Amino acid sequence: MDKLLLVSCCAPCSVGVIADLANQGQDFAVLFYNPNIQPLEEYERRLSENKRICDELKVPFVELEYNPSEWQKITAGLENEPEKGKRCDKCFYLRLKKTAEYAKQHGFTRITSVLGISRYKDFDQVCRAGKLVESETGIPYDSTNWRKNGGLERTEKLVRDKNLYRQKYCGCKPSMGNKS
Repeated sequence: MDKLLLVSCCAPCSVGVIADLANQGQDFAVLFYNPNIQPLEEYERRLSENKRICDELKVPFVELEYNPSEWQKITAGLENEPEKGKRCDKCFYLRLKKTAEYAKQHGFTRITSVLGISRYKDFDQVCRAGKLVESETGIPYDSTNWRKNGGLERTEKLVRDKNLYRQKYCGCKPSMGNKS
């Protein structure tokens, strides 16, 4: 039986995908693992919005431990990299690897993410990290481009309709100055 684990970075990026999967009757859960988000207040706000959407749509929600030191360790020395650079490679890999490990331990048959849905992120970069994790863990990475087929438009409408908090940067401290 197919069981999907969806990585969510924030409610605005994931609400459309969550709604679509729920409407399709997909067997899935949303996983929130974002050790990159700074400061803690921002992390908690994004977490709360994700939980709210999952509660409204009756979708199982999983939060993994918030451990920013783990993210800082893997991205050390890359603080001055631009968005879509080497820091993002490491960040996506860390988060997708942890997701695949969780999936393997909890009976999920594949993973996917909304990490590349934002226009500020490189969809192909996220997929490369997902495929690397797939090769290492054996958990398939679904590289569906959730922006396509009206996905981005449905998401934008849901963000407005549900009055979701929309952050002004990716989440990591180095991206704060980029306002992505």
